[in-house]
Amino acid sequence: MNHFENKVAVVTGGASGIGRALCEELGQREAAMVVVADINAEGAGQVASAINTAGGRARAVHLDVSRAEDVQKLVEDTASEHGRLDFMFNNAGIALCGEVRDMDLEHWQRILDVNLWGVICGTTAAYRVMTQQGFGHIVNTASLGGLIPEPMATAYATTKHAGLGLSTSLRAEAAELGIKVSAVCPGFVQTKALDSATYVGVKREDAISEMSSSMKMMDATDFARVILRGVERNKAIITDTALTRLLWWLYRLNPAVLGPFLQKGVSDMRALRIEP
Repeated sequence: MNHFENKVAVVTGGASGIGRALCEELGQREAAMVVVADINAEGAGQVASAINTAGGRARAVHLDVSRAEDVQKLVEDTASEHGRLDFMFNNAGIALCGEVRDMDLEHWQRILDVNLWGVICGTTAAYRVMTQQGFGHIVNTASLGGLIPEPMATAYATTKHAGLGLSTSLRAEAAELGIKVSAVCPGFVQTKALDSATYVGVKREDAISEMSSSMKMMDATDFARVILRGVERNKAIITDTALTRLLWWLYRLNPAVLGPFLQKGVSDMRALRIEP
């Protein structure tokens, strides 16, 4: 059985990376409608057009997930137009790298608005619709940085820990109401997230060079398939590579085990810091 056939899905951050791959996979799996939502309206339009050309059904929507009223309207309009909302993928997010001592409150506010409030807005809007219809699945993109500490990206990790807590807690609350909730925690997926990240107190090219490594990264399309397989199985937490699962397991077993690894990362990045 095709779990996604004739289903209606909204994907935020659908213009690129994991979001784009999810939209394309849903289109190929004969979803009734894939709503490609992104602040990058042109990119969302290109993704939707490609899906339609390939025989799928999609439409693009310009969406800033930090605007609660816009998120709510999109969710309600989608459910009203199609008579249902089966999947809400709260995938939109931004990255912020650097030391906390070099950040100001504006940096914190922006990443909280997108990565946390964007997920909260999408989750609550979809949850309201889904509880009324008695079914649905909310899928929130967190990160390996939501499973273990991520120093030098502390603000980012803060939002991802919060998003994971939201997802796992709501999962238990929603189960008897017929609603499923999953969290996606990628660690090593090939996207352009580092290229579009904000860097504080360090040069962009230096930081990217330091954080990039020779380790094998999972292709975004391959990870989208992993996500959808996890959604089919109603997994609580969906991860990408064996390395992500190993790091998560070690941290749960004994948080101190990762201490030297985390401190080395701090030292390596701190060596690149530009003194104010």
